[in-house]
Amino acid sequence: MSDFQKYLSKRLSNDSEFAENYNKGYEAFKFGVILKEARKEAGLTQLDIADKLHTQKSAISRIENHSEDVKLSTLERFATAVGKKLEIHLV
Repeated sequence: MSDFQKYLSKRLSNDSEFAENYNKGYEAFKFGVILKEARKEAGLTQLDIADKLHTQKSAISRIENHSEDVKLSTLERFATAVGKKLEIHLV
């Protein structure tokens, strides 16, 4: 375990507010990575997706890099543009 992992583990267990914010931020980051990877797997650029969604490249960048507040309809259109289907599961 690296020094950072040790620090993070200790901080997460000792600071509940930090843990909650960290976990929320990590989930949003991870979701953005999933969107970006789906786009790349489809062989598309952000500009390609922007054209398909009739928006600006900067909007696609925001979706991929700050995905914590994206409309469901936008996610559905993004998924369709990369040849995927959006599914939501409550656990």
